[in-house]
Amino acid sequence: MSAPAVLDVRRLSLSFGGLKAVNDFSLALPAGGLYGLIGPNGAGKTTAFNLLTGVYQPDEGDILLGGARINGKKPSYIARAGMARTFQNIRLFGELSVLDNVRTAAGVRTRSGLFRTLFRTPLHVAEERALTERSLELLDVLEISHRRDEQAKSLPYGDQRRLEIARALATEPKVLLLDEPVAGMNTQEKREMRALIQSLREQFDVAILLIEHDMGLVMDICEHITVIDHGVTIARGAPGAIQNDPAVIEAYLGVPDDAPHTDLAGVTSGAVAAPAADGDGDAPGEEA
Repeated sequence: MSAPAVLDVRRLSLSFGGLKAVNDFSLALPAGGLYGLIGPNGAGKTTAFNLLTGVYQPDEGDILLGGARINGKKPSYIARAGMARTFQNIRLFGELSVLDNVRTAAGVRTRSGLFRTLFRTPLHVAEERALTERSLELLDVLEISHRRDEQAKSLPYGDQRRLEIARALATEPKVLLLDEPVAGMNTQEKREMRALIQSLREQFDVAILLIEHDMGLVMDICEHITVIDHGVTIARGAPGAIQNDPAVIEAYLGVPDDAPHTDLAGVTSGAVAAPAADGDGDAPGEEA
C-alpha cells in the first residue's frame, strides 16, 4: 500500500496572457518521499514551484498540503502550514550573520507578539533562547556552524547554498522544495550535496521535491521523477524508465522517436540542448 500524499497537486494550470505556462500538472508526493521534477530550460518547473508556494495562483486545479487545500493562500501562510523552498538564485540577508539568517527564518514558528517582544516577557525570552539553540543545531547539521558569526554575503557559494537550506529547514517543513540545489557547484560540492539531501529527509522526516538539471544526481537519488516540457507533463515514473523514455530524450536532446536508441546518461545542465525562451513555459524572466 502506497504512503498517503503529504503534497497532492491536482491538475494545475496557469496562463500568462495567451501562454499556457503550466498545463494540467498533477503530482502526489508521499510523506518522506524524494521526488524529482525535471525538464528542459523554460519547461515550467520554477513556475510550478511558484504555484505550490503561493507566489502565483492557479487558474485551475487544487493544491493540498497535509490534506488541507492551500489555493489562494499567501506564501507566509503556506510556509507556516509546512512548505519551504530554496531558489535558483540564492536569497539570503547578505548583511546579517549566518546565525541571524537562520534565526529570522525560524521566527515563523514563534508565538511572541509585539507586546511580548517589546517588553521581553518570559515567554519571549524563552522562545528566543530556543530559537537560537535550534538555529545552531541546523548550522551544525549543514556543517557551517563555524561560520555562524560571518556575514552571509561573505560565504563561499557552496556554503550559501547550505545556509539557504538551513533557513528552509528552520521553518520545520513537511515538504521541502529544492530549486537546482547543485547549480554552479564543482564535482566535490555536488557529491557532498547529494549525500546531504539524502540525509536530510531521514533526519528531519521531510518530503523533498527537487528541480535539477544534473541528471546524474536526479537519477541517483530520486525515487520518482516527473518530466514537463512547455508546461505539459510528458512522462512520470521511476528513474530507469524516465532515462530511456523516447519522449523525454526528444525533449532534452531533440532526438526523434525513430532515431537510434539513446538515453539521458551523462546529460547535465551543461549538456542540455533545448534552448530557453520567455515564451517557453516559465514566466518571463524565470530560468527553469
